[in-house]
Amino acid sequence: MNKFLLLICVLVFAVSFAQAQETFKEKGYTLIFKNNYANLDPALKKRMVETFFEVYPKLAKDFNTKTDKEVVFYIDTAYKGVAATGGGRIVYNPEWFVKHPGDIDVVTHEVMHIVQNYGDNDGPGWLTEGIADYVRFKYGVDNPGAKWTLTPFKPEHSYKNAYRITARFLNWLELNGNKGIVVKLDSAMRNNTYKDTLWKDLTGKTVDELWAAYVANSGS
Repeated sequence: MNKFLLLICVLVFAVSFAQAQETFKEKGYTLIFKNNYANLDPALKKRMVETFFEVYPKLAKDFNTKTDKEVVFYIDTAYKGVAATGGGRIVYNPEWFVKHPGDIDVVTHEVMHIVQNYGDNDGPGWLTEGIADYVRFKYGVDNPGAKWTLTPFKPEHSYKNAYRITARFLNWLELNGNKGIVVKLDSAMRNNTYKDTLWKDLTGKTVDELWAAYVANSGS
């Protein structure tokens, strides 16, 4: 290969790399955006970045001021789930956005997992995901655009169902005499002080008693 062709190859590689990774800084936070999906809609990328900087600083302020200052988004064609979070890094499946172009608040749910940062504590997974979906409900930028709502109550539900079912329960608690309970539960999970008796410590009732009250007022 002559020097001219080598130079062209190097430049093409450099340009490709630059397109595959970008860094954004705003409000004291850094977002590194990586992508290996050639057909990523630039408008979607822009919206993901905007959602991060709209939501993440608010979550940091309200839940965990010590959360990571630098976050990585990676659009990865090899990942086949919806999204996964760990160590300040979120991997997204581009096909999910192809099929659900309005679901921008996947970002809101996943960045809350970074804020949660529960580590290896023994707290219940259903509560982790319930809090994340509660946050999506409260802080989401366009849940209606995804036709996303909290799951209407059904008799077969349990607070341990996680995600939107648990989130609806948490929201009911917030609206019915237990304002601030989600922040307190989140803090206990992160500080590894969560225990089953915490519900009674915070509200005067066990979680099963709270759920029974929720069921009895399921229309509210």
